[in-house]
Amino acid sequence: MTEMISKEQIKNIWGFAKEVNIDKDNLYCMIERISKKDSMRQMTKLQANKLIKELIAIKDKNKKSKKSYTQKRTDTNGNKNTKFQREKIYTLTGILGWNDNNNRINGFVKRMFKVDRIEWLDEDDCSKLIEILKKMIIRQGKDKELE
Repeated sequence: MTEMISKEQIKNIWGFAKEVNIDKDNLYCMIERISKKDSMRQMTKLQANKLIKELIAIKDKNKKSKKSYTQKRTDTNGNKNTKFQREKIYTLTGILGWNDNNNRINGFVKRMFKVDRIEWLDEDDCSKLIEILKKMIIRQGKDKELE
C-alpha cells in the first residue's frame, strides 16, 4: 500500500500556495489534475511531492519575472568623475546583500544625502558613502570580504 500524504506535506502545500497567491479553488483544481482525487488527504506522498514541486516551479518563475523587471540598474549616465567610486559602492552594497534591491540602495542614499540616485552624487558624497558602507560591513562582521 502506498503511503498517504503527511501533515508536513499538507502544511508545505498550503504555505507554497499562499506564497504564489493561489486560492483554495485553484489549489484543489491542481490537486484534482495531479491525483484525480477531490481531497488533499486522499493524495499519496508521491502525488503530494509532485504538487509541491509544481508550486515551487511557479514560485521560482514568479521570482525570475519580477527580478528581471525590477532590478535593472541605470548606471550608464551620471557623473563621469564618480564612475569608479560608484563601482566601489556597488561592490560594498553587494557584500551587505543589498544589490538585489536597487530601491534599498537609492533609498539609503536619499536619506543620507538628500539625492534620489547614486548616479547624482558628487565625489565628496561618494567618498562619504563608501566610508559609511565600510563601517556598516565591519559592524556586521563581514569585514573579511573587504580585502
